Amino acid sequence: MTKRDESSSTADIGARKSDHLDIVLAPSLASQRVASGLDRVVFEHVALPELSLAEIDLSTRFLGRRLQAPLLISSMTGGPERAARINAHLAEAAEELGIALAVGSQRIALEGRASGGLDGSLRRLAPSIPILANVGGAQLVLGYGRSEAERAVEMIGADALIIHLNPLQEALQEGGDTDWRGVMAAIEALVAVLSVPVVVKEVGAGISGPIARRLADAGVYAIDVAGAGGTSWAAVEAERAAEPAHRDTALLFAGWGIPTADAILDVREACPETLVIGSGGIASGLDVARAIRLGADLAGQAAASLASADHSAEATSLHFRTVIAQLRVACFCTGSANLAALRQARLVAPATTA
Repeated sequence: MTKRDESSSTADIGARKSDHLDIVLAPSLASQRVASGLDRVVFEHVALPELSLAEIDLSTRFLGRRLQAPLLISSMTGGPERAARINAHLAEAAEELGIALAVGSQRIALEGRASGGLDGSLRRLAPSIPILANVGGAQLVLGYGRSEAERAVEMIGADALIIHLNPLQEALQEGGDTDWRGVMAAIEALVAVLSVPVVVKEVGAGISGPIARRLADAGVYAIDVAGAGGTSWAAVEAERAAEPAHRDTALLFAGWGIPTADAILDVREACPETLVIGSGGIASGLDVARAIRLGADLAGQAAASLASADHSAEATSLHFRTVIAQLRVACFCTGSANLAALRQARLVAPATTA
């Protein structure tokens, strides 16, 4: 590939990723085609909590660092200039609040000239929190290996590497990477040699128990279920489709996937010893509480915080302070002094019905 071709490819990827953000923020995608299932988790109200709201302990440990709340700002991306602004806002907010940060795909930074803020500045803005790097699973069979993975980690001083799985999006995306033969073997090989732990996540269609078990057996440190109920990347690709036939096909799969609540339950049952991140339609602190009650160790949020992240660090901090305050109320009204107690909180209906 010539330098002109490389520059054109980088520009195309950047434009596509910026389009993705605009579409996710558009009101037309506000109504989801599949429910996350989290609203079926109904806590039994405790009228005598015998707790101080202010003293409820929401802290946990993740990747060797202490979090003030069990929250991961999930992977977001965009064209290079826009991504740099968003990443800076997210890093400042995450550092202020003591929550973890996962960056979006680093493909442009690894292959192009633009970093999108994915460089040493990110760690300088957030010196004390866990930061997770990110590469695509499909790239692991298209030339990416240990060298590229280590570069992704080193460029932002990351504590772990996320490998994201997005077969549905790739299948519906014009020019998508659709040869996934060998991805599992590549993940296993990378886990064995990488200098940091590996996290595997979907991007909105969920991970099943059997797949999670295979990943855990391969040495993957954590599974982010990223279930259906949040952003539908099929719907996003439908919005971008130039041809009516492509749009119709993408819309057909807009409701595809494992709902987040089901995915959390399934993965926790299959992998009792593995760290589980619940994401996909986490809209509030109450949803965070529901995810933890179902078996997640952390909850991840992306789309619900995107508008604030696109605006400013202050708006981002306010958004996540609100989420944390909502989680604290859920703990208070279930009589849960900490996250361990929240995991045992009584439900109006059994968790297995979620």
